[in-house]
Amino acid sequence: MVQKVAIYCRVSTFDQSCSRQERDLREYAQKAGYEVVGIWFETASGSKNNRVARKQVMNLAQARKIDGVLVTELTRWGRSTIDLITTLQDLAHWGVSVIATTGLQFDLTTPQGKLIASIMASLAEFERDLVRERVCSGLAAAKANGQKLGRKPGQRVKADLYEPKVLQMVTEGYSYRRIAHELHLSKTTVNDIVKRDRENQLKNQT
Repeated sequence: MVQKVAIYCRVSTFDQSCSRQERDLREYAQKAGYEVVGIWFETASGSKNNRVARKQVMNLAQARKIDGVLVTELTRWGRSTIDLITTLQDLAHWGVSVIATTGLQFDLTTPQGKLIASIMASLAEFERDLVRERVCSGLAAAKANGQKLGRKPGQRVKADLYEPKVLQMVTEGYSYRRIAHELHLSKTTVNDIVKRDRENQLKNQT
């Protein structure tokens, strides 16, 4: 049974208000007997990467300080299908449910929630297989074109191939450890990719 929950409210533009979401979620929490540990508000479009409030809620979940996140609907939580899948998978790993007052729910205490968690795990594995397949195809194409694939001093073949995916996952808020696990890289490789990218950004700014 979910007991401690964080309420998360999001609107897309500054001329909108979270007041209705807050009211509905407070009422829902009271009727369900949930203990609300806090309410987080966010103004961000569906495609915006930097969601500070959501990151704070994720940190609470990772620290096992909440049992669930309460939203009006799952579209308020996820900015895209992939983002929704990956964040819900992280929450499932920490044993935290996402309870939507309308529509689909991700409540790990229900058969429906457990089924969704299983489907997401399969989708995540499918995505990892696609990444590996693209890497192998790229290497095969390069070899067919006569390129030497052996590593030379200063070359980082594997790191360069995975760089776009690593930087995307960093932008979406994944930890270096999680990225390394998902892409089957070492944490050092992930750290080096991010470090080089930041150094390049500084060079371009000067």
